[in-house]
Amino acid sequence: MSDLKMPEINNVIIAGNLTKDPVYRQTSNNTPVVNFSIASNRKYRDGSNQWQEDVCYVGIVAWNRLAESCRERLKKGSAVLVDGELQSRIWKTEEGYNRSVVEIKARRIQFLNKRVRFAQGENGQIVEVIEDAVDVFVEEDHPEAIDFTEDSFDKFLSSEESDLIK
Repeated sequence: MSDLKMPEINNVIIAGNLTKDPVYRQTSNNTPVVNFSIASNRKYRDGSNQWQEDVCYVGIVAWNRLAESCRERLKKGSAVLVDGELQSRIWKTEEGYNRSVVEIKARRIQFLNKRVRFAQGENGQIVEVIEDAVDVFVEEDHPEAIDFTEDSFDKFLSSEESDLIK
């Protein structure tokens, strides 16, 4: 038998649209949790070279501040990018049957839709303000928004390496 240790990797990245409004609740010790499912589409060519589309429905669970952010920003049809890990749960129904589910426990969620808010305009009327999609992740452990637009590996390069890629 080999002495090599199997790496412990459990990472999922998926994008899709919410199939229903998220369900927000709090556990018995007041921990916020939200559940929702997304539909992720995949296009491919079949044996006769015709485009086909396949849909994968995936359940997502988010906790704490991430759950609260989802409650505030998501609704049916919202587009998201989810980074998380697979988890399985088993429970017993009221009828005594064992049920199980495999879902994604979200670590980070990127909200991809434009955000609509209302503001008071001139003459006191209420106007709709549409903001562009915000390319930020909201993380479970770090609830503040993190801006990845300036994220670059260039800062890790030596001057010689930097000159090579220019």
